[in-house]
Amino acid sequence: MGQVDDSRLRGIILDRIRKQGRIPFVDFMAACLYEPGLGYYTSPGRKVGAEGDFYTSINVHRVFGRLIAREICRMWEEMGRPASFDIVEAGAGHGQLAIDVLDTIRELNGEFYDRVRLTLIEAEPSLAAVQGELLAHHQPKVSWISPADLAEGRLRFTGCLYSNELIDSFPTHLVEMRPEGLREAFVVADEDQFTEILDLPSTPELEAYLACLGITLTVGQRTEINLNAVRWLQGVANALERGFVLTIDYGYLAPELYGPMRQNGTLLCYYRHTIEENPYIRVGLQDMTTHVDFTTLAARGEELGLSKVWYGEQYRFLVATGMMEEMMALEAAAKSEQERLVIRLSLKKLILPEGGMGDTFKVLVQAKGIDNPQLLCMRDWGKLF
Repeated sequence: MGQVDDSRLRGIILDRIRKQGRIPFVDFMAACLYEPGLGYYTSPGRKVGAEGDFYTSINVHRVFGRLIAREICRMWEEMGRPASFDIVEAGAGHGQLAIDVLDTIRELNGEFYDRVRLTLIEAEPSLAAVQGELLAHHQPKVSWISPADLAEGRLRFTGCLYSNELIDSFPTHLVEMRPEGLREAFVVADEDQFTEILDLPSTPELEAYLACLGITLTVGQRTEINLNAVRWLQGVANALERGFVLTIDYGYLAPELYGPMRQNGTLLCYYRHTIEENPYIRVGLQDMTTHVDFTTLAARGEELGLSKVWYGEQYRFLVATGMMEEMMALEAAAKSEQERLVIRLSLKKLILPEGGMGDTFKVLVQAKGIDNPQLLCMRDWGKLF
């Protein structure tokens, strides 16, 4: 793959290291992804889809957004049909998921649609114009805030906050177990390149995180610890007065995420649909992700007043919220057998394990101020067919 010019951001980070000394990997990753105007997520350009670096469920078929909308309609019912209901999307990207959700709510439940307001949270400022154009026929329901507004307590809402493939993009600490104990990866400058050194952790929170899970890494095992995910969830819990948090991402429960079979962790980079393991090249031009620790999200949520309602694989969530009904309606409306085949193949990708997205992605639903909600995702499979 050809050379790319990453000199601007590379130079900024190298100067930072030369002035202040080594930086924890989490700070390097934060600069690569979120440096104003130059980071992967804060610079203009299409990141998702055929023209970008990776696909998400949104790109596979709009049914994904329709099924989330079905569940949000159910959430409104379970909350007693309040007069106003906030839908908040964190990490809204180009706005495709938001428009699929709002279009579906307007189609399925006009009364609910009249009561809905949408807030989009996005780190890349130029995307607001793209989202606004796409959502033009839903104005004036739509407003925008920055991630800092959420983190610093300037958002209060009642309803549902959802995210799709957001938490995997948070900067993480990188640690490795050595014979002498847990060590953290720091990034240093080597002329115009980056290299790593291991040293004592920059914060006691790292050892405390693993201790809280009862996890002991094996000697030589490397992994990631996402303290930013915990901080983000705290901001969400503070902002949510009553309602639900719906998190969709790829990840595992802690015993699998930090198990001895996973010696090298889960950190990966993506560039033009190619996986890259080296985070120190194409600085700011390739995506960097790690798998989500759903055990900690659920446990920390309980401490913050967010009770776990449901957790499971994406395919279970999609089937329970109405995938089969949506598939039958699409096939009935199809104009040819070729169109029906395309529909089937697209929807299979969303639910199939082994090469699809069905079991790689997980869904966590949390609630605040709602006793024993009965959501669509909780339905008994035996009664769906």
